[in-house]
Formats: sequence, C-alpha cells, structure tokens
Amino acid sequence: MKRKNIFIGCLVLLMLFATFVACDSTPKQSQVDDPAITANVKSQLAQDDVLKSFQISVETVKGDVQLSGTVDSQKAVDRAGEITKNVKGVKSVKNNLSVK
Repeated sequence: MKRKNIFIGCLVLLMLFATFVACDSTPKQSQVDDPAITANVKSQLAQDDVLKSFQISVETVKGDVQLSGTVDSQKAVDRAGEITKNVKGVKSVKNNLSVK
C-alpha cells in the first residue's frame, strides 16, 4: 500500500511539472523573425513617397532595427524612424540616417 501511495504521489508531481513546463513555453510562431522584420521595414520605406527615392540600409538583430544611409532632410530622417517603429516585431529603432 505504501509503495502505491509513493507511486501515485510521484505521478502527480510529474504531471504537475509537465503542466508548468508546457505553460511556460512561448509559442515560436508568434514571434516575428529578424529577416521578416527587415523585409517589412524595407517594404514600408519603399512605399513611402518621401523615402522611396533613397537607399536606406536596414539591419535587424533580435527585433532591434538599425537604419543607415543618407536622406535629404530631417523630415525624411524622422519619417523613416516613425515608419520603422510601427512595423510589427520591431522592439527598438536606432536611426543612423544622415542628412546630405
């Protein structure tokens, strides 16, 4: 009888542990990966009338996006930052665009 109670207790603990592990895992498909973020940012920048004529480099690492290149006004620098900030998956924007 004592062995049976120990076995049932261990089984219950194992089930609880499995439940906690399953609840703790983050679904991987809900996270947007870096290449997808980069592609989305580039697409959004290319569609913008103010920015589409400039070559803006976009690099993404763990959701942190860095913009670099040259534009013709501070308005374009600010616009690129705003567009990038609103793309899904972007955590932060480092705007290294310069005005020529």
